[in-house]
This record gives sequence, structure tokens and C-alpha cells, in this order.
Amino acid sequence: MNPLISDLALYDIANTPGVAADLSHTNTTCSVKGYAGEEQLADALKGCDLVIIPAGVPRKPGMTRDDLFKINAGIVAGLTQACAENCPKAMINMISNPVNSTVPIAAEVLKDAGVYDPRRLMGVTHLDVMRARTFVSRSKGGDPNTIDIPVVGGHAGVTILPLLSQTRPFPKGGFTAEEARALTHRIQNGGTEVVDAKAGAGSATLSMAAAAAEFAHSCLRGLNGERNVLEHAFVESRLVPGCAFFASKVRLGRVGVEKVLGLGKLSDAEAAGLKALTPELSASIRKGFDFARASIPALTSSSTANAGSRLAAAPGLGA
Repeated sequence: MNPLISDLALYDIANTPGVAADLSHTNTTCSVKGYAGEEQLADALKGCDLVIIPAGVPRKPGMTRDDLFKINAGIVAGLTQACAENCPKAMINMISNPVNSTVPIAAEVLKDAGVYDPRRLMGVTHLDVMRARTFVSRSKGGDPNTIDIPVVGGHAGVTILPLLSQTRPFPKGGFTAEEARALTHRIQNGGTEVVDAKAGAGSATLSMAAAAAEFAHSCLRGLNGERNVLEHAFVESRLVPGCAFFASKVRLGRVGVEKVLGLGKLSDAEAAGLKALTPELSASIRKGFDFARASIPALTSSSTANAGSRLAAAPGLGA
């Protein structure tokens, strides 16, 4: 339904043509086509301006995002290699968990292919921002669509750091220490809340889809030349020593990420949270780097061997 998309290519290992046929009946000027199986992956990606990768298995009760690493890491590496070969200048929105590790994996694969541009690779952490806005609005009042709350760090547990002190508009009466702790804990564990509620039937899908669509729309607005498009994303960054990637507010434009913005003034509790998250985030990033470097020789010989997953490519802007 997004007017900035002219062509939508859907990829999966099976059944995608049916999904595409279903979508194509909606009231949209967008062309929709489905591709199924590894032999059609290249055709799905050719000419794409934006590639959205939500690939992989969902979490189940008791699983952390890190538990998914071995399965999803291979999938992400294979799909990123295919992007490098078929749409090397595309902007990539990485949703596949654990984002703290999959984004570094993608970066290494793109570097090996000689097409890495840090401005065009983003981990999608927008769901953390949506949860922060929603939970704060329900606790303190206000419209979640007009609340701005920076959420920085990573995209798993304690690495998610909502900067409640920078909430705008700032709620009347502010946040007590206990309110801030409770809200921070809920935002950090929002994914687990959904996993537990589904009792083994999956993880966040509808809220993640909404977040992915909102974030993709912002990327397309930037690619289309709109000025001062601000979002949060997990990107290559020098904001925090020891963390080669970090989620923070970014300005999007035609090249992708035009600028990584600073963290602003942190409260004492937020500063402590930043210090606490850094070792875990750094270790997750290193895990992604190590996996990619160990697997790249295999990827070179078989670029799509691990591509059994979901990939939505949105080649808008007249592509």
C-alpha cells in the first residue's frame, strides 16, 4: 500500500507465488511478484533499491535471541551474499535475530564481496521504539504517535536502553525511579512477553511487521529525497568504545544513513545502563564477526546454500 514502492518482489523457499497473487489484488499501483526456491533468488533481488530480511526461525518459550544464532546466522550470510551479487547498491534492512550479531555478519559478507557501504546496512530496532512509545503512553498518557523516545544500544534484553529522560513531550510529573525501572524492564523484555503469551506458537509477528513497514517507509522517504528523516537503527558507529555497531538515532537520506546522531545527556540510571550493556553487546558483535569470517570461504563457493528463509525485496523508486 506504500505509494513509494513501484515493484515488490517476495522471496521464500516455497509458496511465495500464492502470497504474491493474494497481495496483488489489493488497491495499489505497486507491481507484486513472488519467487520461490533458491534458483529464483537472484531474479527476486536484481534491481532492488531496498531489501528487507526477516528470515529465520522464531523464538520459542525459554529461548533467547542468542539461541537462534546458529540457525539464523547461516541464513543471513547466504541471503546477504545473494544481495552482494545481485543488488550490491541496495539498502538492507536486517530484521533477522539476533540483530546484534546478524548485522555484523552481513557487514563482513559485503566487505568480502567488495560492496560494503555502512550507510546502507541497518539493523531494524524500530519495534523497541514502538514499544517504548506505547508503554509510556499507557503509563503516563499521551498519543504514542506523537511521543519521541530514543532507544539505543542493541536489540536484545539489557542491550536495549530506552532513554526515558529524553522523552518528548516530557510527561507531567516525569518518571519516578521505580516507574523508570519498570518501563525499562518491560521495553527490554517486550519480545519475551509476546513469546510467552503465544505459548510456543511463535514470537512477535504483527507488531514486528508494523515496525518493519514504518521503518522501510522512512528509508524510502530518504531515498526519494525527503529531508531530515529521523529514525533509530543498529548501524556501524563510533559512539561507544568497544562496540563497532550501536543502535541510535540516525538521519536518513538518498545514500541511506547520512548521519549517526549522538546520545544526548543521560540520566545517572541510563549512564549505568549503558555501561552495563556494553560488554554483552560487544560480545554479540564479535560473535557475528567470528561466524562470518569462518564461513566466508564456504559462502564464496555456494552463495545461496543457506537461503532457506523469508526475504521481502521492495525495489521502489521506479526500479
